[in-house]
Amino acid sequence: MPSTAIPCLVYRDAPRMIDWLCEVFGFARNAVHETEDGRIAHAELTLGEGMIMLGSQGAGSAEFDRAQKMPSELGGTTQSPYLVVADADAVYARARTAGAEIVIAIKDEAYGGRGFSCRDPEGHLWNVGTYDPWRRPAG
Repeated sequence: MPSTAIPCLVYRDAPRMIDWLCEVFGFARNAVHETEDGRIAHAELTLGEGMIMLGSQGAGSAEFDRAQKMPSELGGTTQSPYLVVADADAVYARARTAGAEIVIAIKDEAYGGRGFSCRDPEGHLWNVGTYDPWRRPAG
């Protein structure tokens, strides 16, 4: 199996954010494991051949919870997943309608593609665009 990078995120209201991520960005639920009290112990969301994993703050291991900080605790975030999409304008419209904070408005990029950056309702930064580094023209 080739190596794969999978971003992992923590949310205060992971069930709500799973719905939001699926509706706005087009993720699909691959696996969602709830705790007895309805929090998310572990979830896997897919988008094309990519995946993110996420869970509810305080629902995982204590060691992981101590190592992860919420964007609100940091005054921002230290990671920003990039999503390759076929229609960035459509995702941009859904993100705006769903209340995402637009950080960089949609635009054509000098290196190719079209994209934007936004924060989800819990402050995680997302980059979304049509540029696909695996399929860029040779040159």
